[in-house]
Parts: sequence; C-alpha cells; structure tokens
Amino acid sequence: MTPLLAAAERERAWTIERIRALVQAESPSTDRAALDRCAAVLTAQCREAGATVRREPAGTTADHVVAEWPGARGRALFVGHFDTVWPVGQIARMPLAVVDGRLHGPGVLDMKAGLAVALTAMKVAVAVLPVDTRPAVTLLATSDEEVGSGSSRALLESLARAHDAVLVFEPAIPGGALKTARKGVGEFRVTAHGISSHAGADPGAGASAVHELARQVAVLVALADPRVGRSVNVGVFEGGTRSNVVAETAHALVDVRVSRMADAAGVDAAIRGLRAADPRVRLEVQGGINRPPMERTPGVARLFDLAREVALTWGEDLAEGATGGASDGNFTAALGVPTLDGLGGVGDGPHALHEHVIMDYLPRRAALVAGLVARLGSA
Repeated sequence: MTPLLAAAERERAWTIERIRALVQAESPSTDRAALDRCAAVLTAQCREAGATVRREPAGTTADHVVAEWPGARGRALFVGHFDTVWPVGQIARMPLAVVDGRLHGPGVLDMKAGLAVALTAMKVAVAVLPVDTRPAVTLLATSDEEVGSGSSRALLESLARAHDAVLVFEPAIPGGALKTARKGVGEFRVTAHGISSHAGADPGAGASAVHELARQVAVLVALADPRVGRSVNVGVFEGGTRSNVVAETAHALVDVRVSRMADAAGVDAAIRGLRAADPRVRLEVQGGINRPPMERTPGVARLFDLAREVALTWGEDLAEGATGGASDGNFTAALGVPTLDGLGGVGDGPHALHEHVIMDYLPRRAALVAGLVARLGSA
C-alpha cells in the first residue's frame, strides 16, 4: 500500500462522516436557506481539512464556497457543487443507510461524496506532501450547478483561467472510470404563431400552429447525427385548445447534445434558421447552446495519463470514458484549461431513488487525487 493510499485509508471514517453531514444538510438548488445551511457545514469541513475559506456572494442566489490551500509549484482548481435535485424532506424517503457496503441517500453520489473526497485528498496531501512540492489548490463549490450555473459561471471561468489544471469531482462513470469527454448541451423553445379559425365551418381561414410545428419537428430530428455524437430530442410538444379549433399557437422544447465544439454553432444556426412552410405562420426560437462540449484534448489526455500512473501504483488500472451529461467541467475545458472529470464517488443512481456511493472506493479516490496533486507539483 502506498503512503498516500495508507493515509487515505486512515481517513476513511472522517470521509464518511463528512459525507453524512453534507447529505443531512439537504440543499435543493431552489432553496436559498437550505443551501446556506449546507454552505456553513461545508465551510467548517474545509477548515478542518486545512484550508482558508471564504463565502462568495452570488446576488439573489446562495453563496458559493471558495477554499484555498497553499503551495509553491503551480495552481490546481478543484470544482464541485453542493446543490442537489432533491427537495428538503427527501431524506425521510431516502434515509442515509449502509447496505452491502453502499451508502445511500439523496445527493450522496451527486455530489456530496465528491466534495468529501476532495477534502480528504487535501487533508492527506497536507499531511504527506511538503508544501514546497505541491501546487496551490483552490476548491470552488457552487450552489447552482444543477440549475445551469447561472450565478457561478463567471467566477468559475475567472478562477479556471488563473489555474494550470482543473479537477472536477462529479461522480465517476459506474465502475470507476474517469470522464475525459462530455457532450455540450443546448436547450431551445420553438414556438409557432398561427391563425385560429373554426376547424369545421372555415378551416381555410386558419393557419395551424400545430401542423406547422409538426413539420418543423421532422426538420429538427434530421439535424441529429449519432456518428459524430450529435443528438436532437423534442421532449415536449404542446399546442392548440380544442380539436375543432385550428391552433393559433404551439411550442416544442428541444434538447440538443454535441460532442464537438465545431458542431455547436452549426446546430444553433440551423435551429434559429427554421422557416415555416406556411407563410402565414411565424416561428420564434428562444434558448441556445448553454454548455459547450468538453473535448478530449491533449491536455485532458495528459491529466488522465497522470491519474492512471497514480492508480497503477496500487495495482488499479484506471479507465476513462465519455458521457452525454454535462458539468461545470464543460466550461473550464472550453477555455482551454486541461480538465479531468469524474474524480468523485463511485456508485450509481444520481438523481434516482437508489442513489448510492460504494464506500470502499472512497480512500482510493482520495489517494488518487492526492497523487495527482503531487504529480502536478512536479510536472
């Protein structure tokens, strides 16, 4: 067992207790009071792990938490979030429970275990690595990732530009693989404005928004190309009032995913360029690409290679993969800052009732990150 892994194993109980405390501090994205309570818990934990901490005001939303550890050889940014998709009270339906080595609870995998892994990694790094051999580390824990990172994106990007590498503590791919690529995400609302009329007495006087939007759905779906990782999904289609009324309005909500930055602008332009087949119908397009793709650049690949070297020191052959979901790592990677994602808990069920983290992986994840810190300091 390596010194870093041995140190992380000694902190296993500390890690699990930090996860429990964070999960018990339920923190849905839309509840500022709950988020502030969770931020207070996290702030205290950062100080326990040896950091200096500040709360970063975010206007009308809850504060973000910024923790810093000193170092002398470069700068690394840790990224996570403490908001969850679960409402206050969900813990009564999904109580914290250990079953077959798995810790269950709302937000335990996405991503309060990841925050505890980050803190344990730095606790270990501070104890084992001399300060003059490691990079300065900043942890940014945001309060709004699950709802689009609207209040935190500028802070995230500003910090990322001031650091040499970004490590993101979102959950691993089930089985433990790290994430070296993520799809970019676009959300669009396409609205058709037609002319209403009586469907029986005078159908020709009307221009159906529903009929026009149905034609546009076929155009939208044709933009997908799975060969290059581009998908288009019309998830909502609503319009009209009654079957005997030619519909005056209809709208569709469209989800777009792209694997390559080069595709993002083209898809955006194609959707904004939709033209009605019926000239009496007006189309309105709102939304856009809100998260760029995280592509597997040479910098990302180099970070993964360093992580794999660390894991091999205790005999683990670390894998990598891509995912269709997005994270704040999409933003940092798009800036050109080398970014490695999926360094958080290993488990399954994010946003689902069976959400859990596998406890035996926790020391290995913390040691992996501490080892990355050491290698970044010597790179």
